[in-house]
Amino acid sequence: MEVNKEKYAADLSSIKEARARISSFIHKTPLMTSESLDAISGRRLFFKCECFQKGGAFKFRGACNAIFSLDDQQAAKGVVTHSSGNHAAALALAAKLRGITSYIVIPKNAPQCKVQHVVRYGGQVIWSETTIKSREETATTVQQETGAALIHPYNDGRIISGQGTISLELLEQAPHIDTIIVPISGGGLISGVALAAKSINPAIRVLAAEPKGANDAAQSKAAGRIVTLPETNTVADGLRAFLGEFTWPIVRDLVDDVITVDDTEIIKAMRLCYEILKVAVEPSGAIGLAAVLSDSFRTNPAWKDCNQIGIILSGGNVDLEVLWNSFSK
Repeated sequence: MEVNKEKYAADLSSIKEARARISSFIHKTPLMTSESLDAISGRRLFFKCECFQKGGAFKFRGACNAIFSLDDQQAAKGVVTHSSGNHAAALALAAKLRGITSYIVIPKNAPQCKVQHVVRYGGQVIWSETTIKSREETATTVQQETGAALIHPYNDGRIISGQGTISLELLEQAPHIDTIIVPISGGGLISGVALAAKSINPAIRVLAAEPKGANDAAQSKAAGRIVTLPETNTVADGLRAFLGEFTWPIVRDLVDDVITVDDTEIIKAMRLCYEILKVAVEPSGAIGLAAVLSDSFRTNPAWKDCNQIGIILSGGNVDLEVLWNSFSK
């Protein structure tokens, strides 16, 4: 599947420009392997550890690219976004590095550990209700009142370009991989990854991993149009958003398939990351491994030749309060 001539919100050129723009700010994250997990999966796995990125997640790449793409006049008025966690913290940190104000609209059900990151990085927290509509309306109000530049969590070419820098690194670290498995929510991460990867190697497969309780991307691919859900129900709090007008065309055209897994499989994969890789990942970050280990992937003849697989461990901001409390009992 090759990148066609349709104009997307980003392309390989904008992704390379993003890399040049943010390289002095981001971490080049390590690639990890495990013979034990290879044996369990029956494949050769390469884990791109974005859980070690600044802010604890891949989101810092896109946020940093967006912040440093602003001209001085725009930046002087600050930035605003809405996010349940990782993008919020990433934008707050990127704004801090540029020395500008960030207004972060956060739903009331966001994990406390992610809210603490926003506060730690100097973001001004504005609470919203838990619905996407409330988040967007609150962010619009803040934008109107302050003149701040709106940086959408995923439906933004600058964000997509920043996230695409992961593919540039991954394919330098493991140029022989034949498949990349990527968490999907709003689609910013997988859009950037797919654009870069398929521009470099048109034969590479890009598969999305999605919770069954938030399977709008799978439904959208099947329907050929954006499908939104009345509600989502998954432990993966970072994967509850819906595709946007900029991410959907890329997902539609360049993502080969969507693998859905249930929360039990996600939690099992988290545990394997902790026990075998010795890496702390949040549920959203573990879903790629969950997908590789799922029966639906293992038994699908379409993917029998997926033998060298890159897996994006997208974030490590898991709320450990329950774990710590269990130790003190």
